Amino acid sequence: MAGIVPKPSGPNKLFNNPGQKFGDFRDDILRDGYVVVKGAVPRERAEKYAEEMYSYLENFKGGLGFKRFDPSTHTEQYLPVINEKGMCSGYGVNHETFTWDIRCEPGVVDAFAKVFDTEDLIVSFDAVNFALPNRKDTKENKPWPHQDQDPEKPGFRCLQGIVNLLPNGPKDGGLIVCKGAHHLSEQFHEEFRDEPDKVWAWTKEWYGFSDRGMRWLADKGMEWVKVECEPGDLLLWDSRTPHYNLSPTGDRPRFATYTCYMPAADATQEDLLRKKEAFEKQLGTTHWPNAAHVRDVSQPLMRKDGTPCPYNDDKPRQPIKLDERGMKLTGISYITASA
Repeated sequence: MAGIVPKPSGPNKLFNNPGQKFGDFRDDILRDGYVVVKGAVPRERAEKYAEEMYSYLENFKGGLGFKRFDPSTHTEQYLPVINEKGMCSGYGVNHETFTWDIRCEPGVVDAFAKVFDTEDLIVSFDAVNFALPNRKDTKENKPWPHQDQDPEKPGFRCLQGIVNLLPNGPKDGGLIVCKGAHHLSEQFHEEFRDEPDKVWAWTKEWYGFSDRGMRWLADKGMEWVKVECEPGDLLLWDSRTPHYNLSPTGDRPRFATYTCYMPAADATQEDLLRKKEAFEKQLGTTHWPNAAHVRDVSQPLMRKDGTPCPYNDDKPRQPIKLDERGMKLTGISYITASA
């Protein structure tokens, strides 16, 4: 059977029409490069997802001893590998039931559908964030200001998202954005085309800002903002907007999932086949929904003692079960019979 032919972005795709006003959250993205969509997930369900994430850690591989109210267990000995930025990818967590339920939340998917002006979307198999406060066993989470977009490919190409699941105030870690700097992206990269102190990047779809680049942004009057939000809020930002995250400095953890969608029509059949393989093998990707980067299973997750994590089998606890819309988000529905 031939796959569904996806409808491409419509005429009201964000940034298509200079000066266009929508009268909703899209205007904030146009102006500031980011927005908080309040209550994209009903608070009661967001709190249920947070509880499921706590349960995941407390029962990880039969239970390693993590207890949410006992800070002495908030170390790697009792946890899956979680880096200093709070990110966890592996163990099949990218395909856990709670992860997929969040991806399929109507208020989350619909926000991206508005931005791209199409219902035919695919979603990333991205990581989750378990940022526990006051961890002493990870290296310092230093600011890492960056854009998640190739400087040689300008224009609006990607909208990133985070579903926030716990109260997130000024001391609770989270997203830091350079407000409005997406408007200066092309000018910046033209001036920094031959910069001598370029930050190393593992992919072309990532650019790190050096100290000189940060001074340039400051000289342009750009302001860095700590985004605050409540359980169920959806954070969206243009990938051209410089950003990074901070760890909690208070007593509350930060729980969140990374959710990014793009029009299925923007993915090639090769992309979709690669994405299908990642789904079937239950592997994670980066924020790019076309599976531009899939977790390399030849590179094991390493614990801090330098040994591969013995608990990683890249398998979620339960088989993935999706409804029709969820299956469309995998991209498999859009693969043609001849691919």
